[in-house]
Amino acid sequence: MNEEDHQPIAGPSTVEESLPMEVDNSNPTIKDHEAFAAKHMPDLGQEIEDFQVQTWRVSNWSTLSKRLSGADFACGGHKWRILIFPQGNANGQPNDMVSVYLDYANPKSSPEGWHACAQFALAISNPNDPSIFTVSHAHHRFVAEECDWGFTRFVDLRKLHSTQEGHARPTIEGDEVDVTAFVRVLKDPTGVLWHNFVNYDSKKFTGYVGLKNQGATCYMNSLLQSLFFTSYFRRAVYQIPTEDDTPSESVALALQRVFYHLQTSDQPVGTNELTRSFGWKSLDSFMQHDVQEFNRVLQDKLETKMKGTDAEGAIQRLFVGKMKSYIKCVNVDYESARSEDFYDIQLNVKGLKNLHESFKDYVAVETLDGENRYQAEGHGLQDARKGVIFESFPPVLHLQLKRFEYDIQRDTMVKLNDRHEFPYEIDLGQYLDENADRSRSHVYKLHGVLVHAGDLHGGHYFALIKPEKDGKWFKYDDDRVTPVTDKEVLEDNYGGEILTPANVNLPRNAARPAKRFINAYMLVYIREGDIDEVLKPFEEADTPSHLKKRLEEEKLQLESRKREKEDQHLYLSAKIITDDSFKKHQGFDLATFEDKNIPLSDLDTFRVLKTEPYKQFKQRVSQHYGYPESQFRLWVLVNRQNKTVRPDSPIEDMDQMQTMENIRNQMANRANDLRLYLDFEPDAEKSLQVNHNTHSMIFLKQFDLQGQTLTGAHKLYVNRNSKVGDLIPVIQRLMMWSPNTPIKLYEEIKPGMIEPMKFKNTFAISEIQDGDIICFQVDYHDREQEVANNSIANAPAFYEFLQNRILVRFQPKNGDSDPKAMFETILTRKMTYDMMATKVGEYLEHDPIKLRFTSPNGPNGAPKTIVKRALNQSVQDIVHSTYSAPVTMLYYEKLDISIVELETKKSLKVIWTGALNKEEGSFPFLLPKTTTIESLGEQIGKQVTMSDDGSKRIRFFEITNVGRRKPYDFSEHTMIGNIDDATDVYAEEVPVEELNMAEDETLISCFHFSKEPSRWHGIPFRFVLRPGEKFSQTKKRLQARTGATDKDFAKYRFALILTDTSGYKQPNYIEDHDEIHHHKFTSSHYLGIDHVDKTGRSNRSTMEKAIVIR
Repeated sequence: MNEEDHQPIAGPSTVEESLPMEVDNSNPTIKDHEAFAAKHMPDLGQEIEDFQVQTWRVSNWSTLSKRLSGADFACGGHKWRILIFPQGNANGQPNDMVSVYLDYANPKSSPEGWHACAQFALAISNPNDPSIFTVSHAHHRFVAEECDWGFTRFVDLRKLHSTQEGHARPTIEGDEVDVTAFVRVLKDPTGVLWHNFVNYDSKKFTGYVGLKNQGATCYMNSLLQSLFFTSYFRRAVYQIPTEDDTPSESVALALQRVFYHLQTSDQPVGTNELTRSFGWKSLDSFMQHDVQEFNRVLQDKLETKMKGTDAEGAIQRLFVGKMKSYIKCVNVDYESARSEDFYDIQLNVKGLKNLHESFKDYVAVETLDGENRYQAEGHGLQDARKGVIFESFPPVLHLQLKRFEYDIQRDTMVKLNDRHEFPYEIDLGQYLDENADRSRSHVYKLHGVLVHAGDLHGGHYFALIKPEKDGKWFKYDDDRVTPVTDKEVLEDNYGGEILTPANVNLPRNAARPAKRFINAYMLVYIREGDIDEVLKPFEEADTPSHLKKRLEEEKLQLESRKREKEDQHLYLSAKIITDDSFKKHQGFDLATFEDKNIPLSDLDTFRVLKTEPYKQFKQRVSQHYGYPESQFRLWVLVNRQNKTVRPDSPIEDMDQMQTMENIRNQMANRANDLRLYLDFEPDAEKSLQVNHNTHSMIFLKQFDLQGQTLTGAHKLYVNRNSKVGDLIPVIQRLMMWSPNTPIKLYEEIKPGMIEPMKFKNTFAISEIQDGDIICFQVDYHDREQEVANNSIANAPAFYEFLQNRILVRFQPKNGDSDPKAMFETILTRKMTYDMMATKVGEYLEHDPIKLRFTSPNGPNGAPKTIVKRALNQSVQDIVHSTYSAPVTMLYYEKLDISIVELETKKSLKVIWTGALNKEEGSFPFLLPKTTTIESLGEQIGKQVTMSDDGSKRIRFFEITNVGRRKPYDFSEHTMIGNIDDATDVYAEEVPVEELNMAEDETLISCFHFSKEPSRWHGIPFRFVLRPGEKFSQTKKRLQARTGATDKDFAKYRFALILTDTSGYKQPNYIEDHDEIHHHKFTSSHYLGIDHVDKTGRSNRSTMEKAIVIR
């Protein structure tokens, strides 16, 4: 609100909807300033710069003016005053409410860009009894645009005049009242406290810019900012040769471009080019993924690109550490150990208070004793200690806090919002192996915090980063960058419960707990001794010259287009219809300028400076078409009242010095652009002989009954006093038809009004004028229907078809790769379902009754609803054309049976995994609902190839939504009609060794996962364990069972995994000399195969699609 407008400004700080707080005569009173403020002004968690109280005695209340200001008072280096409206300040409201505001006293004389953050309480009290009062509180960022804030409906005026319950006197007494302001000016260390961010400039305020969000790419943006400010990494990315790459096809070049724009741009940077280089479609940008997984996939891709370049090994040097998994016997000198690289560390959060406890949990030692003793090679069963210890940490350490885990009781993933603290500095030396290199410090400094706000099903990511060694912290929230405090970096992201003020009537410290759904998800630490190198300031020479040159050229082009756009108001466009374009046109008028159902006419378009003289423009047209200026003239098309667009009048030679803007304004009814017809006449003398006072320029269209077309034919000048019938011999001569050819004539008045013409009337009586259109066709008399052969029989009917036509794209539902499988065709809205099916069937050469159509889902275009065949259903009912979708789409399926018979059948998709449990193919079936699983096996057995030495027996099974195989397979007697439509049915060839299992052999369920058991992928299977078999031998059978190559299998790790009510237990990784058969297995034990998912078809418990970068 400003001084001219005293209406409240809606915002989070106003409390207009809540009733003012009325307090009885208990302590504290208005006079007890500190105690009163403590009770009625809740602690906002901000440091107080100054606190002042101002009381204003207001006399002669009943005679006050509408608006009243108190004396100025100082607080926090700013001048304030109380502003009251005794009769209220709400437009259209009865004057029964008192309005009270805190007003910034001198906004116009304050420095540009000033602001003040104030918390305040306003109170009206009895001048003689300070225990009788009404009070309300608020807080606000005072700026020039919002220099007063308060309460429009502070208190009902009648309550001030009346004695309220529990009081001995009214608030207003002796026509006097005290108005008091309690003001705390709060410190704003970041400069953005309570900022509304309208017109906020990140670059100007912080020196940095953000990244645009494509829909759900905040997770990617937060990681990219972290990597960008890891200067060592940015330099390595810049070292990848990309001179000859295309940005949309090269991940390295696209990432270089993003980094360069982050360095140089003043505006938020887009990432569309980068995601296109990933091979992602627009829908992928609306799917949120896991930050850590995205990081690993991106790093893998970049490592491949860096091979053989100056950047080779940079990612290893920067992010890769080593850890050792070991089992050490207690009573004998034997240890089994294996070292492996890690790019990040996943730390438990549940039940752990802080980062140190998480590390201790990670390296915690498990004792193997009793029934769980370890089989040590050469020593038999032994008590042992099992664990993991770090051998080295990398310069840049990525720590993922396991905020998401599987809840087995609910059979789903959940987010943990438990409190978990992390420090600015941590010494990790105690978690290193005793033989590790300790010549250097292992103190790490916090550099970045990636935060997740929300729950499992949705949320938002942002990053808190300290770009410079001794610099400030900033929040990178998509396209906005803001400074942050230490509290915002640490405390606000620990998770757990937050204490929020419960009620100002309670003691100041009274609070209620509330869940904090914003917490740290990934931490980035840099080793103290490596910070100078990792965060080394960027220099001009660090940016590749080819990249700089390329992007600077693009910047100049962009600026040129921007200037062109800015100058657009100086130009208009002129679309030109020629005789050639008219003859190609099939539709109403001479061309299609506006139609949401069919493509617009492709006309030559000229960009014309509004001040350009017509003479100059005509010269340009002459040069473009190669016509001498003397042989053509241009007619201006106008919008007629009947919604048609027709030539109205020619631009005369006397207008040659007029500007194009004047011509448009005078002749085109101030249309935005010009639409012109080029009237070309090679015989200039003939053109001059036409008397435009007695003749009209008309256009002829021909309806070809046999060809089922309506196209432009000719342009003519006709004498208005001649008869319509005189056109017949002219048309016969122009079309080179026999003089005896009967012809019908129609006038195209407007869509929906195509009238037959009377031959005996003159053109004047028929009201024919310049630009009118006459359609002709051969008159077949009684043979019309026979000739038409079930097509459109005459011109009026064809015009009706044009009026109702709609362009529909048909696409195969099952993804046929044949380019001809997707096609577009013109239909009419009045067509029935069967007529539409017939037309599609003709194109596809398929029986129309065996076609099934599916409508798409609006937001993403995926198949959604099967279109039911109905007698009275029209195409209009089926497609529901919208203004935003000029091309309507339907999916189709070519069936082997009619859609009538289909209702008695069950459509089922079987995923064949063969003998190696790999998805080899998907086979659709349409079978009677009474078909049994046994019969289904016979059907699929005819379509798949069994292994030569296999069992030739097929088994059907189902996978749970957490990647495990259901314990019971489908029974041979199960009817497919009883299988839920949403169920994916899998089929495999039963392994021979399973059929031939010995009594002492054990069957265990196996599944594939990546790093965490909850991140499963691939097809789960069962596997036979043999007694006395070393795992090195078991692995050979596992490789044969899975069909993995030696190269891939070498990277596989194997673990025994136990599930209980809390989810998956930590995987116990298996060594080659282990024997796992003797382990006491239960149905809760699984054999997990840990390896990267390369299929991109990961099925995880969160139903999240795996990240793939091509």
